Amino acid sequence: MVDLAGILISSIAALATGLALQGFGLGGLSSEPQKTPYLGGSDPKVHAWQRYHVRYYSMTLLFIAFEMEMMFMYPWAVVFLEEGVKAMVEMGMFLAILSIGILYGWREGIFRWQ
Repeated sequence: MVDLAGILISSIAALATGLALQGFGLGGLSSEPQKTPYLGGSDPKVHAWQRYHVRYYSMTLLFIAFEMEMMFMYPWAVVFLEEGVKAMVEMGMFLAILSIGILYGWREGIFRWQ
């Protein structure tokens, strides 16, 4: 069972502490404007999001393409012994689709390090 008296006493203590700190000037709104912590309080020249460029998304897509290829190659090697030519054709189609994605990435310049 929940101890309602303990919850009530804790709530009153938290409220009293907050009001006491407010009365001593340790909380609440300040009359002077807040400085930003960037460069010791000076205003930043650009917004924070403009400094970080998301250039890793294309490399991530390429990694996923290679990872998916390897993830399907291992079980395919076991099935290939049982299925034969049918499994070879299916893997050829799978690799062709992945190759199109890799060629697209190459065209977009994923492999160029900057």
